[in-house]
Amino acid sequence: MKRIIKKVAVLGSGVMGSRIACHFAGIGVQVLLLDMVPKDLNDAEKAKGQNLEQKSVRNRIVNEALAAAVKSNPSPLYTKDALKKISVGNFTDNMKDISSCDWVMEVVVERLDIKQQIFAQVEDFRKPGTLVTSNTSGIPIHLMANGRSDDFKKHFCGTHFFNPPRYLRLLEIIPTPFTDPEVVSFLMNYGDLYLGKTTVLCKDTPAFIANRIGVYGIMAIFGLVEKLGLNIDEVDSLTGPLIGRPKSATFRTADVVGIDTLVKVAKGVYDNCENDEARQTFVIPAWLEKMVTNNWLGDKTGQGFFKKTKGKGGEKEILTLNLHTMEYGPRTRPKFATVETAKLVDDLKTRLKALCQGTDKAGEFFRQFHYGLFSYISHRIPEISDEIYRVDDAMMAGFGWEIGAFESWDALGVESSVKKMKEAGFKVAPWVDEMLQSGAKTFFKVENAKRLYYDVSTKSYKEIPGADTFIVMKNFENQTVWKNSACRLYNLGDDVLGLEWNTKMGSIGGEVLEAIQKSISIAEEKYRGLVIANEGQNFSAGANVGMIFMLAIEQEYDELDMAIRMFQNTMMRARYSAVPVVVAPHALALGGACELSLHSDKVCAAAETYIGLVELGVGLIPGGGGTKEFTLRAADEMHEDEPETITLKNRFLTIATAKVATSGFEAYELGILRKGHDEIVINQGRRILEAKRSVIEMFDSGYTTPVQRKDVKVLGRSALGALYSGIHAMWRANYATDHDVVVAKKLAYVMCGGDLTEPSLVSEQYLLDLEREAFLSLCGEKKTLERIQSVLKGGKPVRN
Repeated sequence: MKRIIKKVAVLGSGVMGSRIACHFAGIGVQVLLLDMVPKDLNDAEKAKGQNLEQKSVRNRIVNEALAAAVKSNPSPLYTKDALKKISVGNFTDNMKDISSCDWVMEVVVERLDIKQQIFAQVEDFRKPGTLVTSNTSGIPIHLMANGRSDDFKKHFCGTHFFNPPRYLRLLEIIPTPFTDPEVVSFLMNYGDLYLGKTTVLCKDTPAFIANRIGVYGIMAIFGLVEKLGLNIDEVDSLTGPLIGRPKSATFRTADVVGIDTLVKVAKGVYDNCENDEARQTFVIPAWLEKMVTNNWLGDKTGQGFFKKTKGKGGEKEILTLNLHTMEYGPRTRPKFATVETAKLVDDLKTRLKALCQGTDKAGEFFRQFHYGLFSYISHRIPEISDEIYRVDDAMMAGFGWEIGAFESWDALGVESSVKKMKEAGFKVAPWVDEMLQSGAKTFFKVENAKRLYYDVSTKSYKEIPGADTFIVMKNFENQTVWKNSACRLYNLGDDVLGLEWNTKMGSIGGEVLEAIQKSISIAEEKYRGLVIANEGQNFSAGANVGMIFMLAIEQEYDELDMAIRMFQNTMMRARYSAVPVVVAPHALALGGACELSLHSDKVCAAAETYIGLVELGVGLIPGGGGTKEFTLRAADEMHEDEPETITLKNRFLTIATAKVATSGFEAYELGILRKGHDEIVINQGRRILEAKRSVIEMFDSGYTTPVQRKDVKVLGRSALGALYSGIHAMWRANYATDHDVVVAKKLAYVMCGGDLTEPSLVSEQYLLDLEREAFLSLCGEKKTLERIQSVLKGGKPVRN
């Protein structure tokens, strides 16, 4: 059966329901969002003389919930325009409207009886064959389908999103024994391809996969706090980015999720998993029970493990809870010898080894935590999943781990760590011993650029299903064509090359520019084209401002001029190569990374790409061709039926205000991505494969080298005066500092083509020369250097 999802009904508009609705709307699906009818008028409605029969009153709950979601930060919408795809209503008046929906999703309160009541109503109005799913985080899926028709049961399963749905990539699919396998297959594919999720097939067990493992990890850490005498600040310093976990680490994560939610899941596992060998780990400590009693539930109640207050001078201060006295005090900055040594190691897997070898309290914590985690995940196979890769996928996508639990075990060495675990009193599941005895020493391995996992049931390695829809650059290390200390160029197959670099924040310096030029040259010799991408946390935060600062502070202007020329030449090399060059950015793609994207033949951007020309923030203008390219695009967008300065002004303001698109879709609106040409890939993991396909398509369609432009229309003095006037108005209104004015005027000068007496046609090189001259002059400004220095110290640019 071919399914097309045109319209989705979301039943329940709470925090999850409203944001799930926004995510569906963001990908272009029509959404019907429903919730309860209020039982009573509120004060505002009474004051207006309204009654309970009026539509605005009957839809108050859903309207207020949706409005709150839209105002939340970060936004649940890719663009504000997507909100138009959501219509609202209530269960009483509008449940009948689900008959027009292709998928009905329940997201109401976590009570089985209420969910069953909702599903009874759904049964009355859904058309046969309509998908029905529940977003429950823990109620057994099969119980919700009791009493429903065979057609309902056949099309029913669990679809567990993680909050916030737009940003957390996990979608757990939990079928019942009655669910049609076609439905499961469809949802696994739809979640991946259209919703951009890592879809993980789960068994209908308490807390499914991610919460079962994740909450175990948190509760185990709570136990180590007491056992090792650690405090909250110490634990969060040990369990964040240092070990490849989010900045929120452990206790901050609990505050964000909600301590009551954490306790509820932990109690659910304790009550329903009598055979769990680590069941006692889920017993709630007395201090945690007290926090729930005190209503210290985290962010939702204003205090939890942390509490925001105003310190001296009215400045915001964050206090930390002392678990012994149950009083709040100033945060501390813990220091451990093990951490100080290991944090110098960039590679996460190597760093984990160093941390677990520490001889201080931190080292003991890392050993105890990882040994407990490894023991626990080994015993969950096959209880919660038959395949180990699903566990790792769930933890990376749902809890933001850089590498999964089994991959972490691989990093520490399975055989050696099992020996140490047993010596320390930790047991592993029998299948792990059997695996090692068979000669298999790792849970994952790469062969022929394919990632394989150890399959417990067959006791052999298998290729991860669906892997052919993704390209993982590191899997091609054996296909390295060229490299330098920062970059690697791979043969991705089908005569397509792939370039990635591994620098701090993906910064673009001399070695990266060299690699781009070299990669294009190699591709032109004997390949179809080049993909530029990586799998770091960010694509690139831009040019290496540290290098710029060093050259500027030492007044090495000839070398600085040479560096800027090299950057410009590299961007133009990408634009005017003899083969297609496709860039596949994700997450941060700022400054120079944005300029690279602007000069590529095509961009295949992840939906979660935050891209923009941000140089004005540090007192510079885009100097790698970004200013030139925006001027060129403004010229091409000029229409006879509107003032020529309009498009130029819009492009100017985008750079002058250092606007960053908050999604790939918003990058269309800012003119960074080109509608109908550049592509947005909802699932970040698919973008590199899509980029490769684009290279092949362009090459096979007869790609020819573009010709450098010499017909770029610039407006000269006529537009320059208008832009100067606008800059002055911003300064008078205190929206711009004196130095902002200096920088903005330089930008305006370049984008107008200089002080020309009349509109003229100029070449790209003419604009690049103006751009470079302006950039160099700003590097000599004291205020610019102060801003760059502020950024290098880890702060925001100073407003000077």
